[in-house]
This record gives sequence, structure tokens and C-alpha cells, in this order.
Amino acid sequence: MSLRSKSKPSRWRKILKSEHYRAEAYLKKQEPFCVAACSRFLRLEENSGHVWQLPGQQGEISALLLHSRRGLFPIFNKNPRIPAPCFLSRFLGKVPIHAVQGLREDAELLESLMQEQGYVAVDRIEYVLMSLDNAPRPVPAGPVGLKLRSPLPEDEESLFGLQSAYEREEVLPVNSTFNPATSRLNLRQILSREQVLVAELDGQVVGKINTSAQSFTRYQVGGVYVRPDCRGRGIGAKMTAVFAQRLLEQGRGITLFVKKRNAAACKAYCKAGFAVLADYRITYY
Repeated sequence: MSLRSKSKPSRWRKILKSEHYRAEAYLKKQEPFCVAACSRFLRLEENSGHVWQLPGQQGEISALLLHSRRGLFPIFNKNPRIPAPCFLSRFLGKVPIHAVQGLREDAELLESLMQEQGYVAVDRIEYVLMSLDNAPRPVPAGPVGLKLRSPLPEDEESLFGLQSAYEREEVLPVNSTFNPATSRLNLRQILSREQVLVAELDGQVVGKINTSAQSFTRYQVGGVYVRPDCRGRGIGAKMTAVFAQRLLEQGRGITLFVKKRNAAACKAYCKAGFAVLADYRITYY
């Protein structure tokens, strides 16, 4: 697939601040598929990003492209005939982009143009996008003595061990170098901004789960990690079910994405009641 088209590629244009309400309306229609992009849109002033729109035949927004914190988020509604945003060649020459994130079809379209501008992908990670809007299915209680609770200040070192291991296993692109200081900062931001649930067993913190984004009506869940020596005992399943129930009781739906190659996790989420929405991709540069 290619972004190139003869259908008026110049129609793409940057959205004015006074038009953000139109972009918000478009994003709300696509929300279950782009919670991360919606979250970045809601914090645009803090992140100093950009939003471009492609108007439809009736003047409505037919596609959006969001830039935030060295990332590009295409919200193209899986339309393969979207014309190339010609402005992007100039933009990419000025602003370094670290990642493209979105539905797989949308990411592929954007990647083709970036490749023409000299961007070479260093890693592509394929995910399954899932959602949950009703109470999770019951799961076993987990091992005897399992305690699920909110994090305490004294948990930081234990949680840092889990966060750093999670980033190494699930987040870092291939050939990337792990940075402990960045990981520590990530953890502190999660603890200060997000909702977190900790799994404790025999007096030790052995697992964690947290929200990673908040959109208009949904939470995105991420950072799910159980210490390797404690896996296979139902801790992750119980932790996810309890956390999901707490979030749903706040009147919001839940979205998450899990690596396709992690068949066990995909199966566990489906067993808990999550529904598969689409293929999702993050491409790193």
C-alpha cells in the first residue's frame, strides 16, 4: 500500500487551535482504536505537538495525523486511498521522529512515506488491540496469601525492579540500550499520574499493573508484569481482573494491546473477557 494518490494531496492542513473541537469529535468516534492518540491530543499543550486534518467531501474530517513527543499517530480509519500529506517531507526534515503508532493498516501507510524521506525502521512490533467494556469474567483467586493493593512509598525499589524488567522485555526496540535513569523517571511518572495495582506475595512485591493513558471515556492498561519465578500461578490473571473491575466501576471502558507473539497473554486476556478489536503496530526509528 502507498500513501501516494492523485486525489488532491494538498488538502491536508494543520488544524488551528480554534478547530480542536472538530478534531475531538473525530477522535471520539475512533476512540476505542486510538486511546493513546486521544490521550496525547488531550495533553497537546503540555507536549507541544501538532495535529493535521484531511477534510472529506462535505468538509468533515476524514483523517487525522497527530505529532506528540517524537511520535506520530495516524488515525486514518484504515482508508488505503488517503492522499500523501506532502507537508510531512518538510516536517520530517526538521523534527526527529522516534516512533509511529496506530492501527497496523494506518501505520503501514505512514511508514511508506517516511521510508521515501530516508527514515529506516529499526524495529516493528505487532500487537493485538483488545477492549473490555463489561465486568471481567471470574478468575481463580491465585496462590494462597496473594494480596492486591495500592502501591506504598516504600515499594519504589521493588517496583523499579519490575518496571525495568518490563521495559527490557516488552518495550525497548531491538538493539536499544536500557537506561536505568529513564526507567526510574518513567516509574515515578506512573506512580504520580496513573492508577497502579501491586501484587504482593509472602511479603514481597511480585507483580504490577497500571494505566498508561486516559482518553475521553476509556483507560489504556499497560505495564502488566509478574516476576518470572512467580509466573504460572494465576497472579497476572487475578491482578488484571481486579484492576479492570476497579477501572470499569469508574464508568470508563478499557483498552490494551499485547504482543502478537505472546500467545499466552493473548489467551489470558480473552479468557478474562477482553474482545479483539484490530491489529496494532508500533514502528521504531
